[in-house]
Amino acid sequence: MKAVSLSLSRLEGDLRMADRAKGTIQQYLASVRRFEEFLGTDLAEADQESIRRWVDHLRTQPIGPERLRCHYSALKFLYGRTLGQPEKVAFISMPRKDSPLPTVLSPAEVQRVLDAFLVAKYRVFFALIYATGLRIREASLLQTSDIDSMQQVIHVRHGKGGRDRLVPMHSKLYGLLRAYYKHERPPQPWLFTTKGGRPLCHETARRALLCASAVAGIGKVVTPHMLRHSFATNLLDHGTDLRKIQVVLGHGSIRSTTIYTQVSPSQIAAVRSPLEDLTV
Repeated sequence: MKAVSLSLSRLEGDLRMADRAKGTIQQYLASVRRFEEFLGTDLAEADQESIRRWVDHLRTQPIGPERLRCHYSALKFLYGRTLGQPEKVAFISMPRKDSPLPTVLSPAEVQRVLDAFLVAKYRVFFALIYATGLRIREASLLQTSDIDSMQQVIHVRHGKGGRDRLVPMHSKLYGLLRAYYKHERPPQPWLFTTKGGRPLCHETARRALLCASAVAGIGKVVTPHMLRHSFATNLLDHGTDLRKIQVVLGHGSIRSTTIYTQVSPSQIAAVRSPLEDLTV
């Protein structure tokens, strides 16, 4: 068991060195622990046939493609990087990743959700996300010094993949943030905090949004990412170039941004029908 524990310890260290997200590290470690129990021997000594049996076992379980990808990625990282035995997992092919179309809200629906908040802090927090397309983690880690009123932008310093960027801050959002700050006076340096002065808790904020969406009665379970999708679609509807939307959202690839053309009513309505060329 000592050798197995050492492999897990090294795996955790390598994941941290690779700057993987906390949730990813926890999922990989949990997956490898399950494999360790299935294997019953030293992870480093497992042959490819043993790994194949584990993969076959996973495929019989009632889990979706995303969860399978997580298990396979954990194996590939363990043997490809931590144990230096990539040939053992070379046979693994990733399940096809589903790409469902994002759900977006109309401006009227967003208004009803924002009006349903009982606590002003959460109303401003999610108004900010809708106004800028920030991810919930990015919004929760904003500092007061990130607000640049002179250039009318917000500096996002904790973006996905470590990429910093700027997002626009128009007058209505600035006025909202300014009024909120004067009323709340959050402890420095954060813009949104818990009562203990720490950055706003994601889960608490999500629960507040769920309650507001229920009270709003729009028939949708609203998530922070849904507001981000709605922001991007709104930009597209108003003629913003896809490349600019990519930059503002912090997408590493334009391919992630083009999905919004599939849910934008104005983009779809602009497609010319061949029936227009006929006399009917």
